[in-house]
Amino acid sequence: MRARKRTARPAPRSLELKELEPLAGQGGAGKLAAFAMYRPGSTAPWWLRRGVCDAWGLDLFRTELRLVTVSENATFSVIVNDEPYAMLRVCQPGYVGGSLAVASELAWVRALQSIVDINVVEPIPLASGFFVAEVRDETGYAWLCVCMRYVPGATLERAADPSHSYLTIGAWTARLHEQARQWKPPQGFTRFAWDVDAMVGDTPRWGSWRDAQLSSADEFLFERAEWAACEVVARAGRASSNWGLIHADLRPSNIIKGPDGSLTLIDFDDCGYSWYMYDFAAALTFVEHKPYAPAMAQRWVEGYRSVAKLSDASLDLACALSMLRRLQMIGWSRNHYRDALPDGLLDEQVPGTRVVAERYLGNPRWLFE
Repeated sequence: MRARKRTARPAPRSLELKELEPLAGQGGAGKLAAFAMYRPGSTAPWWLRRGVCDAWGLDLFRTELRLVTVSENATFSVIVNDEPYAMLRVCQPGYVGGSLAVASELAWVRALQSIVDINVVEPIPLASGFFVAEVRDETGYAWLCVCMRYVPGATLERAADPSHSYLTIGAWTARLHEQARQWKPPQGFTRFAWDVDAMVGDTPRWGSWRDAQLSSADEFLFERAEWAACEVVARAGRASSNWGLIHADLRPSNIIKGPDGSLTLIDFDDCGYSWYMYDFAAALTFVEHKPYAPAMAQRWVEGYRSVAKLSDASLDLACALSMLRRLQMIGWSRNHYRDALPDGLLDEQVPGTRVVAERYLGNPRWLFE
């Protein structure tokens, strides 16, 4: 792992994680400024409602669009005849690389529908038969939009302790990895990579954790934890056995538990190429410091091993990637609105990362003990 060159940079503006507004022009929130005036439950702008109804062949006067959240993208619920019908994603400009990358995501999601005993969100085709629409706003800018079939229930993020579901999530993740190893993507398929640089390097995809307001002690601690984790990742290298196409964001907020207790995997917009064990890291996103995190980790591994082998070296890599993911999400948190996370969780990111870093440096496998 090459040494990071330290360069002088301007002092960050006084911005704490508890503030409502993200840094202007950065991250998903900055590029989705067109929706900054809306709050969860707000009715969508007229141009979006009209464009979505035209694209998906819906009755304009029987269809409502209401904002759910603004995160990497703007998400709206689509209500037809007063009944939930779909979830609309208005893609962040430039986030995944354009319409071909979005279509590639949906090609994989459709391929996953054939896996037995796994529930995956279902893309809804446009009236034309395609899956990605361009909807123009009042300025003429074309927003990329996709619709997913509505899944009843609530996300695991709302559960006081989501660990009970992670035996299933671990097993399902192993099946996703098996499918990815065997699947031949269609011609033109393109997705980005979640490598170390995209997480915590010089060009992090969600912003740098180093730009957060940190004490000198925290910055030194986080640097040590990052280097320790990066050494493990560097030793692992990349091979067909440990690197491939993954969901990359199977955290509790992207798993819906239905009224009957069944689970459904949603939100594949971050899918890309990475170490397979990055799916383990993503599974614990934002909650690594919680008392139930070790139970989540251990049940995930138990479920995974019920389907596929998982070596000790893979566990070391999983823990290292979990440490990097924790740092990565500090950068993410600085560039998103507060309602992108449950109440209180945003404020826990820096102190929680302090706990996680100290535990990782003391014992890299602390999540399994």
